Amino acid sequence: MTAVEHLPPFRWVIVGAAALILAMSMGAIVNGMSAYVVPLEELHGWDRADISLINVSGIVGMAFGGLIMGAMADKFGTRTVVLMGSIVMGLAYLTSAAASQLWQYYMLMFIAGLFGGAAIFAPVMSLVGKWFPVGAGLAIGIASAGQALGQGGVPFGSALLIKSFGVSGALAITGGLMLVVLIPLAALLRPIELGYSAQVSAVQSRDYPPIKLVVPMMCLAIFLCCTSMSVPLMHLVPHIQGCGYSADEAGTVIFLMLMVGILGRIAFGKLADIIGSIPAYMTATAWMTLLIYGFILINDLSSFYLYAPIYGFGYAGVMTGVLTTTAAYTPPERRGFALGVITMFGWFGHANGGYLGGYLYDMTADYAVAYGMAALAGALNLVVVAILLWMVKGPGAAEAASS
Repeated sequence: MTAVEHLPPFRWVIVGAAALILAMSMGAIVNGMSAYVVPLEELHGWDRADISLINVSGIVGMAFGGLIMGAMADKFGTRTVVLMGSIVMGLAYLTSAAASQLWQYYMLMFIAGLFGGAAIFAPVMSLVGKWFPVGAGLAIGIASAGQALGQGGVPFGSALLIKSFGVSGALAITGGLMLVVLIPLAALLRPIELGYSAQVSAVQSRDYPPIKLVVPMMCLAIFLCCTSMSVPLMHLVPHIQGCGYSADEAGTVIFLMLMVGILGRIAFGKLADIIGSIPAYMTATAWMTLLIYGFILINDLSSFYLYAPIYGFGYAGVMTGVLTTTAAYTPPERRGFALGVITMFGWFGHANGGYLGGYLYDMTADYAVAYGMAALAGALNLVVVAILLWMVKGPGAAEAASS
């Protein structure tokens, strides 16, 4: 029997804990502030671009912190680092309940990203992979689906909290929930030390394209695709509110979109097994790019409810495409480095798109230009990925070897 067959059922508890941790933490950092855009605008009279920078500062903090926290997790253990990140995030949100100036929000969210979100994302995903040295796709997919759940659930829940308790009350409750929920879940992240199995060793023996080719191309690709997708992630709620609907109605739409996105992440992972990682990535990117501007052509709530899930199914496959493509074209011994660098550019893309969406709205008093920019970024991403496919595939290249 192999070491894989001796692994205890507890590894699925790790997966469940990872999914819930990513749901709350990534939902709060990546687009959790979308529900606060209009309330903060009404409360303080701040521009949406300036308010969007609150979310941007958290993502930028997470981008820079990811490389540091990954190394810390390797040295001190995943459980210790994730516990630290959970406490930092909870305290940052609790403190932000007393904030009254933009710079205070910027500083607190940057800290939440740098020492909170960054201490959670990469270490948690790495630990899940260690518990599943062979056949990790399903486990990583479930954990990743938790992130999608949070990116829909946190803005939706925040909108309800703001409606009942105001901005400060919602932030305080969110911070308290983080401490109550994340700390016990982080305590479940038991470490495991396993060598590579014979199956993994066989995968390592195949030839890979130069990492100096794959990583820069994927960095550019993910920056563009995350610039594109972050516009609706951050600005769909205020766009729907601008059409005359309440924050909780708008929050319901994006929640539904991201719940369907859970299925999209799994489906496009399966598609990658069938047609190859890069073609599946291109399919998801084309889906997102063709549909993203359609949000501007809608002003009826029932149409948003119908359209958003269709968009969300394909959009969700983009990040699956990033992960499967990186896994297919980078050697296992360098994959942690590759994912760290590539993910950093992804967070930069999220920050870029979130800010530009608010800035272009302030300039035009409309979201049409912002969503047009998002569609352009998606199209450019498609070009970059197509070039990458041509460069790594070529005559007799090994796309099939990734399967």
